Amino acid sequence: MQKNLEILQKTKLFKGLESAAIETLLTNLGASKKVYQRGEFIYHAGEQTINMGMVLTGAVHVIKEDFWGNRDILTEVVAGGLFAENYSFLDNVLLEVSVLTIEPTEVLFLDVRRLMSDGVIGRNSNLVLIKNLLTILAQKNLMLTRKMEYLSQRTTKDKLLSYLSAESQRQNTSAFTIPFNRQQLADYLAVDRSAMSATLCKLRDAGILEFNKNKFIFKK
Repeated sequence: MQKNLEILQKTKLFKGLESAAIETLLTNLGASKKVYQRGEFIYHAGEQTINMGMVLTGAVHVIKEDFWGNRDILTEVVAGGLFAENYSFLDNVLLEVSVLTIEPTEVLFLDVRRLMSDGVIGRNSNLVLIKNLLTILAQKNLMLTRKMEYLSQRTTKDKLLSYLSAESQRQNTSAFTIPFNRQQLADYLAVDRSAMSATLCKLRDAGILEFNKNKFIFKK
């Protein structure tokens, strides 16, 4: 338990809270944990949930699939990150996305609607948690806005350069890594993998960038 509390204290959701306050919150929010293997679905589109998930270890992809199984990766969630937080606050709303593990993953589930119950809403620790959650939601909204910018580009080349340029700037270096393999990157940018690979090779041959797996270097 102590190890989990130390992990939680380092997360954005529980920022500023002492161990005792976190323990009380976990009880009040009906916290439960579950371990998943690589490639397991935590949630499927069409399901309904009252629980928000926090990744304790491992990582997941939040994905959307069309009728034919074509997959779009909306975001990657790593340790300390949240998923399904929007849906957990809404009644009778079905999930429009699925959540899939990409490595062995341990998840903490929380019923965050309990934050709004009359008996606990005024507690200081709950107010801190709500503030932290609002900050996380704002940051996620910004991330989705950035992704819309990438997807709004007309060509595969422009989508790639828009995304890779943003990652280079975010990491403040011309040599950077991304959290996706080739198929995942194609799914994230909603482009054909073969066309994307061909475009990467053209960019390399033109002296614009170098790459090896998920490592990239922009050339001056």
